[in-house]
Formats: sequence, C-alpha cells, structure tokens
Amino acid sequence: MILQTLKRIPFWQKVLAGFMFGALAGVALGESAVMLKPLGDLFISAIKMLVAPLVFCAIVVSITSMGSQANLKRLSFKTLAMFMLTGTLASIIGLTVGSAFDMGGSLELATSEVRERDIPGFAQVLLNMIPVNPFASLAEGKVLQIIVFAALVGIAINAVGEKAEPLKKVMEAGAEVMFQLTRMVLKLTPIGVFGLMAWVVGEYGLSTLLPLGKFIVVIYVAALIHIIFVYGGLVKFAAGLSPVKFFRKAMPAQLVAFSTASSFGTLPASTRCTESMGVSKRYSAFVLPLGATMNMDGCGGIYPAIAAIFIAQIYGIPLDMTDYMLIAVTATVASVGTAGVPGSAMVMLTVTLGAVGLPLEGIAFIAAIDRIIDMIRTATNVTGDMMTAVVIGKSEGQLDVDQFNAEDVNAEQQPS
Repeated sequence: MILQTLKRIPFWQKVLAGFMFGALAGVALGESAVMLKPLGDLFISAIKMLVAPLVFCAIVVSITSMGSQANLKRLSFKTLAMFMLTGTLASIIGLTVGSAFDMGGSLELATSEVRERDIPGFAQVLLNMIPVNPFASLAEGKVLQIIVFAALVGIAINAVGEKAEPLKKVMEAGAEVMFQLTRMVLKLTPIGVFGLMAWVVGEYGLSTLLPLGKFIVVIYVAALIHIIFVYGGLVKFAAGLSPVKFFRKAMPAQLVAFSTASSFGTLPASTRCTESMGVSKRYSAFVLPLGATMNMDGCGGIYPAIAAIFIAQIYGIPLDMTDYMLIAVTATVASVGTAGVPGSAMVMLTVTLGAVGLPLEGIAFIAAIDRIIDMIRTATNVTGDMMTAVVIGKSEGQLDVDQFNAEDVNAEQQPS
C-alpha cells in the first residue's frame, strides 16, 4: 500500500521532498551530516556513467533519422538549421543575462575538484574537438569530441545507405537501452538530492539556499527575452509576418506547456495552434514532433548556460571567454542530440558542467527547483517549435498567409 502511494506521487514532488528533508537533516545533524554525502556521490557517479554512451548513441540516431529523400532532406536541413540557430542564440542570451547578475551573492562553497587553468587558444579549442582516438574520448568523457565523432558516424551511415542498415539498427537499439538506463538512474534523484543537500546545509548552513530565488528570476528573464526578441524577430524579419498575431495564436499552447511542463503533452495544443496559423497539416505533423525531441532552446540553451554560471558563482570558480564558448557550443549541440531523453535537462546540464570542469554536486541545488524552471523552459521550447513551423513553412510554401492574418480562425479548415 505504501509503495503504491509513493508511485502515485509526481516525480518533481519526490525531488522537492528530498531537497527539504535533506536541508532539515543538515540542520539537525550539523557537520555530522557528511555521513549522508555518499548518497549524493552515488547519484553523481551514476549520472557520469551515462553521459558518454548516451550522447554518442543519441546524436548518431538523431542524424540517421533525418531520412534520405531529397525533399525531406531539404526540409529537415532547414528545420534543423533553425533549431541550431535559435539554440545558439539561446545560449548567448543565457550567458549574457547570467553574467549580468551575481546570483551566488557572497556564498562560496568549497569543492574538492580543482580545475586546470591551462587555457588553450581558439585554434587549439577547435583542434581539440577532433578526437585522435574516439575510444579514448569515450573512456575519458570528452564530450565535444564525442559529439563530433557521433555526428560524423551518423553522416557516414546515411551516406553508405542500405549496407549500413545493421549498424543503424544497432545504434537505435543502443539509444533505446541508454534511454531506459537514464530513466532508471534518474529515479535516484530524490535520494541523491537528499544526501547532497544534507551535507551542504550541515557544512555551510541554511544561507546556501538563498541564491536560488535569484537563479529562478534570471532564468525567467532570459527565457522571456528569447521568446519575445528572437522568436518574435524571426517571425517579423525572416517570415515577414506579424509577431503580435503569432503570439496571440500561440498563447493557448504556451499556457498548456507552462502548466504541464511537457513538450509532448502539449503536442495536440501546439498542432492546433500552428494549423490555426495556416501551417499545413503535413508540415506541422513533421516539425512539431521533431521539435519536441530536438528543439530545446529552454533546456539546452538558456538553462545550462545560466546554471553553469550559477554553479561557478556559488563555488567561487571564475569563468573566462573560452569557458563561455565551450558552454555555448556544448549546450547547443548536445541539446539537439539528447533532447528526446527523459530528464534531458539534467543530462544536458551534466554534459555542460563536465565540458568546463565545474563540480556536478551543484546539480543538487537546481534539481530541487527544477519544476518551477521547467515550466518556463517548456513554454520556450514549444514556442520555438511553433515559430519554426511558421518561418520554415513560409519559406517552403507550407503556410497559408491569409489564414495566418485572419482574425477568425477555424482550425478544421486548413490546407493539407
């Protein structure tokens, strides 16, 4: 009976409970709470275990799933290019807004991890993206090298065609196995958060929790800037359409996304909204599910950029321009490859933190308030999907402009 009751509790509530009980345990036990830290270390180690094989399999599959037909290739390329463009802009906005605020305040936690400060030049950073030994890169968890190698493997599989079908199926099976393993590991999140928060609060006191409010505000500010100026700007200048009409017709799906925090759960609402804008049913049926799995400006651009800065601030670790560049590149590319993974935001944050050598223990702070952040992240993602449907749809003749501009919309009378 107790187990059945626990299963019915939403996951985010379990994580929040782990956070609260961990903080209480830290207050009660004081410095003795260090004995609970291994619970958090176990969770962090399990997350680290996932990153290399998960990113590799997910990115290979994302490349091979693009198809081989000429029209599909062109449409897929333009859609994916839009995802990458907005993802890059989201990372830049996240880095800019995050850097403008002192989210960590005077709080500086100690960390046993010491970052190497041998800063390579720009050319060396580019060279370091190419793995000399792909297997060594996988073993050492060099994320950028894994991403580049996985993308090349995916492109090669598509180029070989039918002869590579067995390998393609192996990659797809591997990705599914890694997705399932990710689900299993993420179930440990409440326990991991409990152990880490008990240790942090016991070691440093309740003042460690104060910066979280600033972090939430900064995330929301960056997301709103991205939605209004990037998405609105692309609708205005790339498609030559009214951003006001776009946002008005997109609002029902945005509200569903904000309340449910689920891109897939919002698909019926976002499909209806894009069709009310005049996007053909054929293209909306293609771009929206693809966007729900690959277009994650909120999760993969804004969130890991600001979270990395926040964690660096609370641990007193300075970041330089090379770090910012690595954060932007890693977050953008990883978001396209791993966005379909359950708990992808945490996975992508782990990838980003690992790329710049920041302590993964900082995840415990953010996981506790993930539900609040996830609401605006999802609304951002879904808005980006609808914007892509409109802008690329216009360029490919898949948008009825009169329907877009119409005040009275009947979603049942759409072009097919």
